[in-house]
Amino acid sequence: MVLGLLEQLQPATPYDLKQIAQESTVHFWTVPHTQIYTECTRLAEAGLLSEEREEGGRRRRIYRLAEAGWEALERWRREPAADLYELRDVATLKLFFGADPAVLAREQLRAHRDLLARYEQLHEAGGGEVPEGWRLALECGIGHERETIRFWSRFAEGAGEGDEARGPADASITKGN
Repeated sequence: MVLGLLEQLQPATPYDLKQIAQESTVHFWTVPHTQIYTECTRLAEAGLLSEEREEGGRRRRIYRLAEAGWEALERWRREPAADLYELRDVATLKLFFGADPAVLAREQLRAHRDLLARYEQLHEAGGGEVPEGWRLALECGIGHERETIRFWSRFAEGAGEGDEARGPADASITKGN
């Protein structure tokens, strides 16, 4: 991730990389911001990044891809990705343990509709001005959100009259469901 982001921004500080990650890759690949700083140092020590220090001020570290970094990034891009992502979703876990899907559906629909709207706005705002890879990743996220909304909608449609008044405590897992 650091090599790919640096390719887009270079030269860049770890702070610059953290900022762009919060607007882009965070939607599908989260990394603690402190890890970006340590990863830049590690990659520079491995010869994949070149590093400069500002002369004055905070003496920030400014990185660029070194030749070995370009080669490593290209090699990584060419490798097929057969691994599936790890889904860590509390609502799915609650479903597994018997939570009422209608109660979960209301909040899930709200959250996923909000995220879909944000992705669609980003897609529209980007037009043809973002790199193709960024656009394709965003389209993947839009498809994922649409499918998630389709899934949860079937439970919300089947919710009973009294379900709207139930609060978050009623979404707890119950035996026998």
